[in-house]
Amino acid sequence: MKVLLVEDERKLGEYIKKGLTEAGFIVDHHLTGLDGYHAMMTDEFSVILMDVMLPDVSGFELVRNYRAAGKHTPVLFLTAKDDLSDKIKGIEIGGDDYLTKPFAFAELVVRIKSLLRRANQADYRSTLMQVADLKMDIAKRTVHRGDMPIKLTAKEFSLLQFMLERRGEVLPRSIIASQVWDMNFENDTNVIDVAIRRLRIKIDDSYSTKLIHTVRGMGYRLDAVSNTNDDNQSYEAEDRYHDK
Repeated sequence: MKVLLVEDERKLGEYIKKGLTEAGFIVDHHLTGLDGYHAMMTDEFSVILMDVMLPDVSGFELVRNYRAAGKHTPVLFLTAKDDLSDKIKGIEIGGDDYLTKPFAFAELVVRIKSLLRRANQADYRSTLMQVADLKMDIAKRTVHRGDMPIKLTAKEFSLLQFMLERRGEVLPRSIIASQVWDMNFENDTNVIDVAIRRLRIKIDDSYSTKLIHTVRGMGYRLDAVSNTNDDNQSYEAEDRYHDK
């Protein structure tokens, strides 16, 4: 899950980014409102952490414009302003929650998870996602294929969650790299292909119904149904090529 953090206090921003990264999030941190707004409008995030008092433009103004553009990503305001009128204003212009500085990091994580849970419930009615007999519980951070639990690393969990959220869609390597690894994809890197291969070993190799499909020349797709564009018979050879 990718988080946008717009916070001009460098040390605080680095502290938040480090803590959230250790908690399994990808964090894109910007020090100015304009840089943050550009990221908001051009990239996809699961939640936005927005400081109110920025050096160039108010966080309230950024979120007001963001909502006016039809964007719906949950926004949590972070601010030293604790007046009730400010909190009301933040919610009225489109914020989803309001956390006053200084705050305990544990509370920040709880607030983020609450926003994500509400967003997931709006989209999926629960924190449980499923394709065929593959089930993921985001809240419990568990994965099962049938009745068998599957142990995943934090990065594998994030990769599988992203693919489940986009189930049925063809996902180019560039999109996977941006949303799961927070990096620009280069054609000569094999990071994505190796990660997909390792995920396949855990969720597909022991089962007749394959869920991760290679769409040659385009990317990967997670679905219980294959189609004529899929090239699953050759994925092992393709992965060996990318491992070189």
